[in-house]
Amino acid sequence: MSDKANGEMLLIGANFASAASGYYNATAILYNTISLSQQLENYREYKNKLVDITGKSNASSRISRGIHLISAGSSDFLQNYYINPLLFATNTPDTFSDILLNSYDHFIQNLYELGARRIGVATLPPLGCLPAAITAFGHGNNHCVARLNNNAISFNNKLRHRSQRLTRRLSKLKLVVLDIYNPLYTLITEPAENGFAEVRRACCGTGLLETSILCNQHSIGTCSNASQYVFWDGFHPTEAANQILADKLLNSGSSLIQP
Repeated sequence: MSDKANGEMLLIGANFASAASGYYNATAILYNTISLSQQLENYREYKNKLVDITGKSNASSRISRGIHLISAGSSDFLQNYYINPLLFATNTPDTFSDILLNSYDHFIQNLYELGARRIGVATLPPLGCLPAAITAFGHGNNHCVARLNNNAISFNNKLRHRSQRLTRRLSKLKLVVLDIYNPLYTLITEPAENGFAEVRRACCGTGLLETSILCNQHSIGTCSNASQYVFWDGFHPTEAANQILADKLLNSGSSLIQP
């Protein structure tokens, strides 16, 4: 955890996520990021700090009433499975999805044991429509890669089914699946209707592949009108697109904030 994650700063919430990590621990190892299992340990440390600050009863209340948001899986597919010959040769997209969902299942149960009761989990986005995915897997075509999107849809269906099983098994758990796939797909397929002009290229650099540290103030070719773009970089939506997506997610996750 950050050195700033101390004292009253902890009372407003904390972020344990790590870019390029995922449900699959090997993805985190590959990119030297914080694995899901380590994120859970960091969360355990966070809870212990809360107890020290507010007392056990108040800490437990904050944890149980707090909203926990999870978003993972895209890096497992795009930055590991599809480009890892060994992993790709030994697993179908279907069996790899099962591996990820077993990790998800285990993670939710551990989070529940630590006191979490309100959890929202995001689906995979339309993987085949991300600019970097089209560049890498589109074979020169500028359209969404159908097989990647189909894999995402299959995973999302399994995620919903697994989440339903978890809520039946963990009686006090409120677990909501937050659909990111359809709202983003709509922005991509109907850009003009949503106020956007560019879908295939991202704002940063060439707009075809760059992401993360390759997108900065020195990146050559970065657009001057990001609000017209659905994507900021090869993987992530712009602030304008995220605002629309966030409003959709708030509506679909409204039950998490109800008593």
